[in-house]
Order: sequence, then C-alpha cells, then structure tokens
Amino acid sequence: MRYAFKVQYIGKNYSGSQIQFENGKQIDSPTIQGELEKALCTLILGKPYNTEIESTDENTQCEGFSQNKNNRQIKTIFSGRTDKGVNSKGQVVHFDTDEMIVASKFLYSINEILPDDISVTDLELVDSRFHAQKSAKKRYYRYEFINRRCKNAFDGDLMRVKFKIDLDRMQKSLDYLLGEHDFSSFKSSGTLNPSKICTLYEAKVSKADDKVSIDIVGNRFLYNMVRTIVGTLLEIEGHNLDSEHMKYVLESKDRTKAGMTVSPYGLTLMKVMY
Repeated sequence: MRYAFKVQYIGKNYSGSQIQFENGKQIDSPTIQGELEKALCTLILGKPYNTEIESTDENTQCEGFSQNKNNRQIKTIFSGRTDKGVNSKGQVVHFDTDEMIVASKFLYSINEILPDDISVTDLELVDSRFHAQKSAKKRYYRYEFINRRCKNAFDGDLMRVKFKIDLDRMQKSLDYLLGEHDFSSFKSSGTLNPSKICTLYEAKVSKADDKVSIDIVGNRFLYNMVRTIVGTLLEIEGHNLDSEHMKYVLESKDRTKAGMTVSPYGLTLMKVMY
C-alpha cells in the first residue's frame, strides 16, 4: 500500500530535506528525510532506523531511497529537494508499507516522535501509481524578507533589505520570467538535471507593513533558482535599474549576469499541486 502525507518543517537546523551520500554511503548529518524515516521505522516497523545505508544508484540517491536488500527500512520519496535553511508548509512525501494505517492514530503518534520543528499532516492512502515527485504538476514557493533600515527583535532569520524598493518595478521585472524559458542564468552549479527549461505560471510581489513576499509558481525549479531570482530583483532595486534588466539577464543564459543567491532563510515551499 502507498501512503502520502504533507510535511511542514523549519529548515534551519537541517542539512536540507534529503539524506546526503558521499562515496555511496550515507553522511551522518540531520535531514528532514532522515528524521521522517526514523519516526516511520519506529512507528510502523517497531525497530530502530538503520543509518548504515549504502547507495550506489544515482537516481535512488536523488529520490531519497534509504533501503537496500539487507535492511528492511521505510523509504520516503519527496516531491522535491529543499536546501539547508529552507522551510516547508506543503512538502509532499509518499512511502510504501504492508501495514494498514489509521490516519488519526498515525498522525498523532508520528508527530509525538518527530522533532518540534517537523510536523506531518493529511495522511492519505493513494494509488500505487502516485509518485510524490513525478506526479507533481506545479510547485509554489514564497520568499519573504524585511524592508526596513533598522532591525527588529521579531524579524527572526529573515533577510533585511535597508534600501527602498519599488513594488511596481519589481512586478514588471518578475513579469519577464513568466512562461517557458531557459533559466540557466538563475541556476547554481549544483543542478543535477541537465534540462534548464522551466515554466513559470505566476510570479507576484506584495508587501504587508515591512514584510515583502515574492510568490512564484512553476512546473519545476533549478537549484537555487528562486533565491537567485530574488537576488536579481534586489540588484535591480539596489542600483535603480530598469525592470527590463531582468529580461536581459534571462536571455543571456549566463549566471554571472544575475544577482547574488540570497539567504535560504525566508524561502518556503508552500504547496505542491497534482
């Protein structure tokens, strides 16, 4: 049987969502996937999680498998990776088990086991053909930062931008990114998938008091793509450039033309759509 659920987490204390491997062996660093699989093994299998995992298949590593023939483990597949420091309100995960699960008892129990900065909601029994990553059609990210000269004790980890920003110009800049494009200018070198073509369906900026939100919906995202788009927006604002500069950066397909990759704090995976 295949089950899927949503995962909410604060990414500050984790080395990203996915278990990391080096030379085919699992790296001992905290990840969202690792914490989930520990909890699932305890709850469903009634046995401790085995961290002595080897992985030699690249696709297995990318999708987050953590079992081999000699170790019966619960494996989890995520809708996509999130980096160290990135949060989630709507990450989707699926796993397979022979055990029948009662959703209400499962959700209560697993949330008691998980660390306080990770929670699970909306467990469902799904069709065996459902795949958290491959079945996803759209992904919605939000980046938030503070626009104020002076700090506030309640800003938390959000980035603070001290110069004034022009929301209309920022929106015009974002509009150039809508549709299907080669987003090579906005990718970091760690991108595993050779395809750089993505489609953005929505890209909007808004402001409430001192907090600015940038909401972006796309079919897929390259490594650090959202954070580099935000960095380019801030470069345009900080240097009072015309919004058409975003079009120039996009069409150049050259990472050196784009802005910096901003802090991961403030980036949240809001929703995955199927």
